[in-house]
Amino acid sequence: MSIIGSAEQAEKGASDLKLLDFASSVNLVRKDFSDRPGDHALPTGTVTLLMADIEGSTRIWETRPDEMAAALATMDRTLAELVHANNGVCPIAQGEGDSFVVAFTRPSDAVACALALQQAALSPIRLRIGVHTGQILLRDEANYMGPTINRAARLRDLAHGGQTVLSGTTSDLVCGSLPEQAWLVDFGRHALRDLPRPERVAQLCHRCEPAQPMSSTSRSRPTPRFR
Repeated sequence: MSIIGSAEQAEKGASDLKLLDFASSVNLVRKDFSDRPGDHALPTGTVTLLMADIEGSTRIWETRPDEMAAALATMDRTLAELVHANNGVCPIAQGEGDSFVVAFTRPSDAVACALALQQAALSPIRLRIGVHTGQILLRDEANYMGPTINRAARLRDLAHGGQTVLSGTTSDLVCGSLPEQAWLVDFGRHALRDLPRPERVAQLCHRCEPAQPMSSTSRSRPTPRFR
């Protein structure tokens, strides 16, 4: 048992060193962006959260690790630029694995950032994005907690890669100020895992990003809205 364990530990150590060497070679960027000029404290009160993760990231890491590492470096640089350009702030340590969170004072900024992220050249990465607006609770000066961030995460889980979904609250707030050539498609109410209240969900669409079916099962047909 000790011999097998030692061999496994040695193999894991070699693999970790190889990944670290490759990460250094592609200059992976930290996702907190705390050293960027113009960054400020997390917004409080009513906040719009953009929550995203990478569809099928484990599979891509296993089958195309070099492409994934390079794409992740590109994504982090792109995200830093878009967060800064759209007045967003990233919680320092929030977001598990390949996911990330961005907070915005104005929901229209969150939607503009989400659309730009989906249009960025990040292949083979495809982002699932959820955007929700609500009263926020601070866990500390650099991170959030509570029902609003939980609902945003569950909303994101409804999306496919390449798809951005908005809560009913957010869609109502931005329907009159969408980016050019963008519109919303109403998918009706959907149950969210572990949450008692269903959510009215809308997809953010663009001429290059038509409406997609939701990842959760639903018999309701999408209805175009807010063109």
